[in-house]
Amino acid sequence: MPTDPARARATATRVIREEAQALSALAETLDGGFVRAVETILAARGRVIVSGMGKSGHIARKIAATLASTGTPAHFVHPAEASHGDLGMMLRGDVVLVLSNSGETPELADLVAHTRRFDIPLIGVAGRADSSLMRRADIGLLLPSLPEACGIGVVPSTSTTMMLALGDALAIALMEARDFTPEDFRDYHPGGRLGARLTKVAALMHTGDAVPLVREDAPMTEALLVISQKGFGVVGVTDAGGCLSGIVTDGDLRRHMAGLLDRRAGEVMTRAPRTIAPNALAEEAVKLMNDRRITCLFVVDPRAPGRVEGLLHIHDCLRAGLG
Repeated sequence: MPTDPARARATATRVIREEAQALSALAETLDGGFVRAVETILAARGRVIVSGMGKSGHIARKIAATLASTGTPAHFVHPAEASHGDLGMMLRGDVVLVLSNSGETPELADLVAHTRRFDIPLIGVAGRADSSLMRRADIGLLLPSLPEACGIGVVPSTSTTMMLALGDALAIALMEARDFTPEDFRDYHPGGRLGARLTKVAALMHTGDAVPLVREDAPMTEALLVISQKGFGVVGVTDAGGCLSGIVTDGDLRRHMAGLLDRRAGEVMTRAPRTIAPNALAEEAVKLMNDRRITCLFVVDPRAPGRVEGLLHIHDCLRAGLG
């Protein structure tokens, strides 16, 4: 069946605008219940159990994953599976977050009853204040009463968008309350592009004997040998106290070609080279190398100015998924 481009765009625009309006309405209706939900989860000794059926269940899975990745232990329990043994995953000390637009989803009955039987705090999210879920919940988060964006009022769209946004709001409010840092986030996201962006320089740098270093008074014959042996195309030059005072690069070698082998490393080096701290993000190092058109950075601990901790090469960052 051929598609009417104008009609498709008009439908998409209408749906997005209706859902955006629903999110604005949701933001205006947040009240003390949201604050109590955050406080209840923060006070919990256990985990957040998130559940929902159908499309609400898909949203619940995402909310559980977002909570878990931002410092709030959480997992999803399917309500039908809960009735066949998975209720054992819910213990005193946990908090249960249940999503149901109608608030009357029959598959949730056993799960809700279990929370009441064992005094497990229940946070309900629904679109009807007088629903069974909201009446039985310890804390109710009411969704604004708005039509679904499908046009026939039956396809979960506006309601699930609000649920998703509400879950994100809970996760981020909890994250901020816990003072969740980028370093914490990195611990939960070690893989992929996101993990690479949060990798610290210290995790990628070369250390110990792998770092090319010579003293200022070293003859250039020694410096050339170290450059060749270490394979980074550069050598760091340290002063009598062992602190980095300069570097010798290919450009320095070319500029001092005449009588090069009769010179000392301190005579050929470029002074005050660009360095980076070991606790800096590797992504920051990549930007610095790209901006300066260089391929290496010596890693210097700012607490001990000039003391070389390691060497970071652009290839190390590329292998980690950066660049």
